[in-house]
Amino acid sequence: MRLLPLALFSLLASYASADTFQVEVEVPRLRVAEYHAPYVAFWVENADRSTIVPLGLWYDDQEKWLKDIRQWWRRTGRGQQKPYDGLTGATRSPGKHQMDFSELQSLQKLPAGEYQLVVEASREVGGREVVRLPFQWPASNHQQQQVNGTSELGTVTLSVRP
Repeated sequence: MRLLPLALFSLLASYASADTFQVEVEVPRLRVAEYHAPYVAFWVENADRSTIVPLGLWYDDQEKWLKDIRQWWRRTGRGQQKPYDGLTGATRSPGKHQMDFSELQSLQKLPAGEYQLVVEASREVGGREVVRLPFQWPASNHQQQQVNGTSELGTVTLSVRP
């Protein structure tokens, strides 16, 4: 039997005990003359919006359009530089997309309390939409919230587990 060094064991134990925070976002297929995939920002904020934790950002090389994700831009985006905080990636085509933000240290360090996941989407030559999903952190039991967007977002599902 091989024993793990104490430091490695502690590190593994901290990951094993970390809450999971997974999001599924549906990008709807829109029938428009000029389709552009939406830019989407994900962040967490507390009830009075004083605590902001950037989680992720989907965008293409055209950074000039980031300002169109207006709430994200005002709350956290304009204060950041490339690379942006959180998990970033390219815009996504229509369909369901899953993200796992569980390992982001900024999320794991949140104090206990009530929060909202905010998802904002904006399209060039299109519209803008914001949805909010409430959750308790850290999770004492499995929480699943779901909201249906009306234009730029389809169904958004948040799953938080201890």
